[in-house]
Amino acid sequence: MLIALVLVVFPFCMLFAAISDTLSMTIANRVPLLLIGTFAVAAPLTGMDWSVYGMHFAAGALVLAVTFALFALGSMGGGDAKLMAATAVWMGFSPLLLKYLLFSAVFGGLLTLAILRYRGSAIAVFTSRNMFLRNFADGKLGVPYGIALGIGGLLTYPESPLMVWAIGQLVAN
Repeated sequence: MLIALVLVVFPFCMLFAAISDTLSMTIANRVPLLLIGTFAVAAPLTGMDWSVYGMHFAAGALVLAVTFALFALGSMGGGDAKLMAATAVWMGFSPLLLKYLLFSAVFGGLLTLAILRYRGSAIAVFTSRNMFLRNFADGKLGVPYGIALGIGGLLTYPESPLMVWAIGQLVAN
């Protein structure tokens, strides 16, 4: 059951956040809460050392402090800030966290450029009522950065400590 929890919850939350942000320009609070709650329960059961466990939460706190400052300055959405912090808890203080942030930034930049180009095109007028494209077409809205955060999370998750543990358990059995 623990292996299934580790294999399913994080990818589900990343996909849910990306789709939710695409459709509604929001990431529900339950997504980062589910991520943090699942990690808090599952990590000790995998045998994670308590000092490492604490450092994972410290990574989340640091990312939350930085992203909260960006949110206060109007540079980032609140849902994005919370999702990044919750994801940082799963990655911990490691090069993997930097990889996640880099992937998210690269995909976020590409997404932003693509949306700006789309908004400036004639096709945006014709597709602005499509439920998947309406937020992309609206120039008054920001960029649904949850898409980039979801992609970054999914690309780095296979190397995360809990995923490595779960795969090890599957291979051993």
